[in-house]
Amino acid sequence: MGEIICQTCDCTIEHFEDEKVTKLYTDQCPNCGK
Repeated sequence: MGEIICQTCDCTIEHFEDEKVTKLYTDQCPNCGK
């Protein structure tokens, strides 16, 4: 299971299927407006 996480507000944006546990950080988040 993978997660896409906002690096600004640290909330989980989306889950995606993966063979191992993965965390991807992005700066595009609808919650914090960036």
